[in-house]
Amino acid sequence: MMKKHLTLLLCLFFMASPALAEKRSARILVMGDSLMAWHKATNRSIGDMLGRYLHEPVVNRSIGGARIMYNLPISGSMGMKIDRQFRGGRWDWVVLNGGGNDLWFGCGCHRCGRKLNLMVTINGQYGYVPNLINRIRATGAKVIVIGYLRTPGVDSAIEHCRDDGDAYEARLQKMARQMKDVYFLSNKDLVPHGDKTFHTKDMIHPSFKGSAVIAKRLAVMIRKLDRGR
Repeated sequence: MMKKHLTLLLCLFFMASPALAEKRSARILVMGDSLMAWHKATNRSIGDMLGRYLHEPVVNRSIGGARIMYNLPISGSMGMKIDRQFRGGRWDWVVLNGGGNDLWFGCGCHRCGRKLNLMVTINGQYGYVPNLINRIRATGAKVIVIGYLRTPGVDSAIEHCRDDGDAYEARLQKMARQMKDVYFLSNKDLVPHGDKTFHTKDMIHPSFKGSAVIAKRLAVMIRKLDRGR
């Protein structure tokens, strides 16, 4: 058991350590869970592809399994708690996602009202997510919050989370509309019905194609909002 815990901590260290992965000249930071972290090992994650499309370095601190609400102090400080992935700095843009693991593992996507309210209230003004974004915005960075992929009419392990996911993202959209220089990018309608090519075989995580398409949409949004790029 001790060996397993040590292995987990080492993995988190190598994924989260800025000395190992970060680029000093980068002005775009990516944060979040496995949506953003998938394919990091092959340099084809959403963050990697975003950097290629914009022709500039991007730092990706996202970690698979990370949550908005996470109570374990050591692994949380290493990035399993998403707000700990933000450690200040001078960023032009911070791109982030999160909340899916809180709904799936935290309440099983069943009677998640309390969990939803803790992350972001129905009016979009209070909760863990607005608090995190206010902290990021205080540094001057603009923020893009990314929504999750939906399955294309195919059963998956998270299909029962659809209603809670829709409710959560509706709150995020409302939040973004009320905050200066905060934007929401929905992926709800990105995947055509019956098209499995945007997902890996588990029908949860993005395929290479899915990550590339989301990154392309991000790049288009950033260039539209930031004429200097």
